[in-house]
Amino acid sequence: MTERIPLLIDTDPGVDDALALLMAFADTRHEVVGLTIAAGNVGLRHTVANALKLCEVAGRADVPVYAGCEAPLLHPSPDAGDVHGQDGFGDVGYEAAARKPETEHAAQAILRLSHEHAGRLVLVALGPLTNIALALKLDPTLPTRIARLVVMGGAVTCHGNITPAAEFNVYFDPEAAHIVFEAFPRFDLSDWEATIAHGLHHDSVVEWLRAGGDVAAFYEHISRRTREWSADRRGDHWHSADGLAMAYALQPDGALETAERPLDVALEGPHARGATLVDWNRQTGRPDRARILLRYDQARFEGLVRAALGAA
Repeated sequence: MTERIPLLIDTDPGVDDALALLMAFADTRHEVVGLTIAAGNVGLRHTVANALKLCEVAGRADVPVYAGCEAPLLHPSPDAGDVHGQDGFGDVGYEAAARKPETEHAAQAILRLSHEHAGRLVLVALGPLTNIALALKLDPTLPTRIARLVVMGGAVTCHGNITPAAEFNVYFDPEAAHIVFEAFPRFDLSDWEATIAHGLHHDSVVEWLRAGGDVAAFYEHISRRTREWSADRRGDHWHSADGLAMAYALQPDGALETAERPLDVALEGPHARGATLVDWNRQTGRPDRARILLRYDQARFEGLVRAALGAA
């Protein structure tokens, strides 16, 4: 049997992140070696609790959970409690997991695991990039040990979901995003605009949730508020940004179209802050660091979601 690929997921659960984590847990070709947790969708107390609960529900007590940064590097940012619920899991009042997080800080865990799996580790960032930026400040050689970095973030033509120009993860901590994007010579980006192009039909999602088992029932419970919020505002399709990013991470050959371009993050301005600026015409002379996902095999994406919910 081929040795499994080590997968480290930096995340801020969040209903959307929860689906992506279930996709990773269900994938037999990858070994989830840890979850490093940041604040983002909601505060760190909730994101850590949500990660622990999801591991418990999925029967993955073997996956260590590391608490990380509870705020952006420099400036406070709003969370997404209005979308995910104030606890990030739909405010359903679930019973807390029995397990506690590890004592090691997330940034230190990222560095340690990058040494333990040097040259093979796939790092998937589903939330604000605060933990990874801190790890880079502690050890700038981190990128040399990462086989692949996949980031869910940005809006590559500035059609944002938190401001007119910015996507939530990058807007929450644009300084961290700038540090990470400058440090890694290459990274894969699954942005908000790719998310909108790869919606999941609400009726299909309901069918998949009904066809699954206990894990699907838990996910149905915690995601109901978010799905209803989406149906009211975005029509027939629900959009899982983190799910699409995880599909790209787990099965990169499902990408049907990508573009490699220079990318930067706007750090100032009342309307520009947090925007991801793609040099589509390569006018700046900067290197093509970002491989941007433009189109992914929709059937494959939906198959991964169904498998994660036990509805395949």
